[in-house]
Amino acid sequence: MNIYVGNLAYTVTEEDLRQAFGEFGQVASASIIKDQSSGHSKGFGFVEMPSTEEAQAAISGLNGKEVKGRKLNVNEARPRTDDRRGSGGGGGGRRPGGRPRY
Repeated sequence: MNIYVGNLAYTVTEEDLRQAFGEFGQVASASIIKDQSSGHSKGFGFVEMPSTEEAQAAISGLNGKEVKGRKLNVNEARPRTDDRRGSGGGGGGRRPGGRPRY
Protein backbone atom coordinates (compact mmCIF):
# COMPACT_ATOMS: atom_id res chain seq x y z
CA MET A 1 0.00 0.00 0.00
CA ASN A 2 1.24 3.49 -0.85
CA ILE A 3 1.04 5.89 2.10
CA TYR A 4 1.12 9.70 1.99
CA VAL A 5 3.06 11.40 4.79
CA GLY A 6 2.51 15.14 5.08
CA ASN A 7 3.56 18.00 7.35
CA LEU A 8 7.11 16.66 7.54
CA ALA A 9 9.77 18.78 9.17
CA TYR A 10 12.28 19.81 6.51
CA THR A 11 15.01 17.96 8.44
CA VAL A 12 13.26 14.55 8.22
CA THR A 13 15.19 12.10 6.03
CA GLU A 14 14.08 9.07 4.07
CA GLU A 15 15.90 6.94 6.65
CA ASP A 16 13.81 8.60 9.40
CA LEU A 17 10.67 7.55 7.52
CA ARG A 18 11.96 3.99 7.09
CA GLN A 19 12.65 3.72 10.81
CA ALA A 20 9.30 5.18 11.90
CA PHE A 21 7.25 3.00 9.55
CA GLY A 22 9.51 0.00 10.10
CA GLU A 23 8.16 -0.26 13.64
CA PHE A 24 4.88 -1.42 12.08
CA GLY A 25 6.23 -3.80 9.44
CA GLN A 26 8.21 -4.14 6.24
CA VAL A 27 8.92 -0.95 4.30
CA ALA A 28 9.49 -1.45 0.56
CA SER A 29 10.42 2.19 -0.11
CA ALA A 30 10.40 5.64 1.46
CA SER A 31 10.81 8.87 -0.46
CA ILE A 32 10.63 12.54 0.37
CA ILE A 33 9.48 14.84 -2.42
CA LYS A 34 12.02 17.56 -3.13
CA ASP A 35 11.97 20.83 -5.03
CA GLN A 36 13.55 20.32 -8.45
CA SER A 37 15.53 23.53 -8.47
CA SER A 38 16.76 23.70 -4.86
CA GLY A 39 16.73 20.04 -3.84
CA HIS A 40 15.07 20.94 -0.52
CA SER A 41 12.20 18.91 0.95
CA LYS A 42 8.69 20.04 0.06
CA GLY A 43 7.47 18.75 3.44
CA PHE A 44 5.78 15.56 2.27
CA GLY A 45 6.64 12.11 1.05
CA PHE A 46 5.46 8.57 0.40
CA VAL A 47 6.09 5.22 2.02
CA GLU A 48 5.31 1.92 0.31
CA MET A 49 4.46 -1.06 2.52
CA PRO A 50 3.68 -4.46 0.93
CA SER A 51 1.26 -5.58 3.67
CA THR A 52 -2.07 -3.76 3.82
CA GLU A 53 -2.52 -4.76 7.48
CA GLU A 54 0.89 -3.38 8.45
CA ALA A 55 0.25 -0.23 6.42
CA GLN A 56 -3.08 0.37 8.16
CA ALA A 57 -1.39 -0.12 11.54
CA ALA A 58 1.29 2.41 10.56
CA ILE A 59 -1.34 4.93 9.43
CA SER A 60 -3.23 4.56 12.72
CA GLY A 61 -0.06 4.65 14.80
CA LEU A 62 1.68 7.57 13.11
CA ASN A 63 -1.13 9.92 12.05
CA GLY A 64 -0.94 12.91 14.40
CA LYS A 65 2.32 11.72 15.99
CA GLU A 66 4.92 14.44 16.50
CA VAL A 67 8.21 13.87 14.67
CA LYS A 68 10.96 16.50 14.88
CA GLY A 69 8.50 19.09 16.17
CA ARG A 70 5.65 18.58 13.66
CA LYS A 71 2.53 16.43 13.81
CA LEU A 72 2.44 14.05 10.87
CA ASN A 73 -0.51 13.79 8.50
CA VAL A 74 -0.54 10.13 7.43
CA ASN A 75 -3.11 8.45 5.21
CA GLU A 76 -3.50 6.18 2.21
CA ALA A 77 -2.13 7.89 -0.89
CA ARG A 78 -4.64 8.80 -3.57
CA PRO A 79 -3.88 7.80 -7.15
CA ARG A 80 -1.96 10.43 -9.06
CA THR A 81 -3.86 12.27 -11.78
CA ASP A 82 -2.41 13.45 -15.08
CA ASP A 83 -3.49 17.06 -14.55
CA ARG A 84 -0.89 18.36 -12.09
CA ARG A 85 -1.74 22.07 -12.51
CA GLY A 86 -5.18 21.86 -10.96
CA SER A 87 -8.45 22.85 -12.56
CA GLY A 88 -7.93 26.63 -12.50
CA GLY A 89 -5.53 26.83 -15.37
CA GLY A 90 -3.25 29.57 -15.18
CA GLY A 91 -2.47 33.20 -15.91
CA GLY A 92 0.44 34.44 -14.01
CA GLY A 93 -0.91 37.92 -13.47
CA ARG A 94 0.22 39.21 -16.84
CA ARG A 95 -1.85 40.66 -19.63
CA PRO A 96 -1.47 39.66 -23.24
CA GLY A 97 1.51 41.55 -24.56
CA GLY A 98 3.70 40.59 -21.61
CA ARG A 99 3.22 43.66 -19.45
CA PRO A 100 2.26 43.24 -15.78
CA ARG A 101 -1.02 44.56 -14.39
CA TYR A 102 -0.84 47.57 -12.08
